[in-house]
Amino acid sequence: MSTPIVSDQELISNYLAGNEYSLEVLINRHKQKVYSYILLVVRDKHLADDIFQDAFIKVINTLRSGIYKEEGKFIQWVMRISHNLIIDHYRKAKRLPVVDNNSEDGDIFDNLRIVDDSIEDKMIVDQIYEDVRKLIEYLPEEQREVLLLRHYSDMSFKDIAEQTEVSINTALGRMRYALINLRKLIDSKEIILSV
Repeated sequence: MSTPIVSDQELISNYLAGNEYSLEVLINRHKQKVYSYILLVVRDKHLADDIFQDAFIKVINTLRSGIYKEEGKFIQWVMRISHNLIIDHYRKAKRLPVVDNNSEDGDIFDNLRIVDDSIEDKMIVDQIYEDVRKLIEYLPEEQREVLLLRHYSDMSFKDIAEQTEVSINTALGRMRYALINLRKLIDSKEIILSV
């Protein structure tokens, strides 16, 4: 008769209750998938070892702190941590330059360009776009609307003005303030906008 498989959540609960062996079972259950993913992306065994170790240190610290919320599957959470650590590594390794925020006429979106089609650069650019999309939510509604219509719907300012029932100058003004406010948010969050 086979032993029933203990779920990830049960192992987490057992570990938090003091059963260290449950953590070992949990790590062994998922280590091949997590490590293979990291190695596939970074293509360097020593770097993959370091990131893998950092990922599980973060997992353990988060579990111990009690802030882990099971919003999805444990493995997806661990993969997301690993993914973010890989991005952090490449950002630091390349010492990526920060966008010049002194130019008020420049468009932040002009700085989001893929220089190289490598997996690392694509991951970083995807993360940058995701960071910017999140920051856009903090803009006032009128500015957010113009920015989204211009950059995500690729509409002209004439079309934006018609759709939002304002003058072209008002639409342009809202866009300008949206970009100024977005730059301030980027500065405050220290987001890097170049690969």
